[in-house]
Amino acid sequence: MEETTDGIVGNSKLLAQVRDTIRLKHYSIRTEKAYLQWIKRFILYHNKKHPTKMGAIEIEQFLTYLAVKLTVAASTQNQALNAIIFLYKQVLEIELDQLKNITRAKVPQNLPTVFSQEEIKRILIHLEGMSGLANKLIYGSGMRAMECLRLRVQDLDFDRKQITIRQGKGGKDRVTVLPPSLIEPLQAQLKSGIRIHQADLANGHGEAYLPHALARKYPSAAKKWGWQYVFFGQSASKDPRSDKIRRHHLHESSLNRELRRAKKLAGIHKHASCHTLRHSFATHLLEAAYDIRTVQELLGHSDIRTTMIYTHVLQMGASGVKSPLEQLGDASLNTLRPMIPAGFYDDMRHKRYKK
Repeated sequence: MEETTDGIVGNSKLLAQVRDTIRLKHYSIRTEKAYLQWIKRFILYHNKKHPTKMGAIEIEQFLTYLAVKLTVAASTQNQALNAIIFLYKQVLEIELDQLKNITRAKVPQNLPTVFSQEEIKRILIHLEGMSGLANKLIYGSGMRAMECLRLRVQDLDFDRKQITIRQGKGGKDRVTVLPPSLIEPLQAQLKSGIRIHQADLANGHGEAYLPHALARKYPSAAKKWGWQYVFFGQSASKDPRSDKIRRHHLHESSLNRELRRAKKLAGIHKHASCHTLRHSFATHLLEAAYDIRTVQELLGHSDIRTTMIYTHVLQMGASGVKSPLEQLGDASLNTLRPMIPAGFYDDMRHKRYKK
């Protein structure tokens, strides 16, 4: 989109306008990247035509292309639709009544993969380093991966053994449990972190990203130790929004990479990610007879029905049912008629043939 035609220049300005609107509404950087990507793909699919010259028909054509030609997942198709709706409603301020008739893709309700407690023990033995500690904390507290990676030093309360999660999914704060067994490793992690933070300050950096207007309200807070990430990146990098050099948090890919390594060493072949540890946390709490409302609060679910999916993972389905055959007992099984001997049907056919 670097050509100098009026349409393409207009689309470039439009994408900048989309970016400004997203930041005005305080959407996450991940949402910003996803929305910009889908809007750009929508425009390119229609030969760089400006969205004001398109409507519901073009939107349906693009969604059909995603579903039929690219066979994307239902959640991916819905994300693309969300980005386009944001473009028309929030940026262009155009109400398309036809959008109400566009059917969203139905997301399949798959049961989550869950590690057994024995599998968790085998995995934990092989988890190492900062990524390993983060994975342990995800299982021990039930946090989402990004909630764990975005933890600040001040969010850990060792005395009360609890973690405050700020601006979780849906922009909500909540409190979850801090496993006592991880207090000492986390304190060691903070000791190494403060040394690196002091070195960053000596090099003229040491600022952490502050959400919303906090950076303007508290100009010196970004360099305070309490605002630094618990799981910090290995090197400082340029912030994509402000172009400042900062030490961001660890990347999510490193958590999954470490978990895959530990799984392999533990001899576990389930297809899983670090989010599977969160699923396992919820399932194991319910197995331990904790109240489902308590589990809901720890996970940060708005709807109890979201938490209830873990009840289907428990030993309540086919694997938890005792067959009526087993209830007869060994004595009853021994009195059953013996199996038909081999060759019985051959003998019967031979007798009929002779007749």
